[in-house]
Amino acid sequence: MSAILLDTNAYVRYLGGDERVLGELGRADTVFLSVFVMGELFAGFAGGSRARQNRDTLDAFVGRPSVQLLDATRETAEVFGALHDSMKKAGTPLPTNDLWIAAHAFETGSVLVTFDEHFERIPNLRVLRFEPSS
Repeated sequence: MSAILLDTNAYVRYLGGDERVLGELGRADTVFLSVFVMGELFAGFAGGSRARQNRDTLDAFVGRPSVQLLDATRETAEVFGALHDSMKKAGTPLPTNDLWIAAHAFETGSVLVTFDEHFERIPNLRVLRFEPSS
C-alpha cells in the first residue's frame, strides 16, 4: 500500500493541474490530508473572493474514497513535541504548522508531497519534494 500526505502547496498545485502531483495522486492507494493543511487552506479561502467555491472543491476532494482526513491525536502531539524539540536543538526550527504536518506523516508512515525544501531537514521524514519552477 502506498500512502501520501499532501502539503498545502501540493494541494494547491493539484488544483492548478500540476502533472507531478496528479501523478502521485493516481499512484497512491491512500491520500492523507492533515487538519492542519485544511486550516491553512481555510485561512486562504477566507481572504479570497471564491471562498464558497473553494470550500466545495475541498469538500469534494476529501469525499473521495482514497482520501482520509487526519485529526490530531495524542500520538500526533507526542511526535510534534519531539520534532519541535529536536529541530530547535539542531538550530533548524520550522514553521509550527509544518511540524504538525510532518508529525502526521510520521504517524501514518506516509510520504509527504510538498514543494517546500525545509521539510528535507527533518531526519527520517519521507519527503517527495518537487521544484516549484518545474
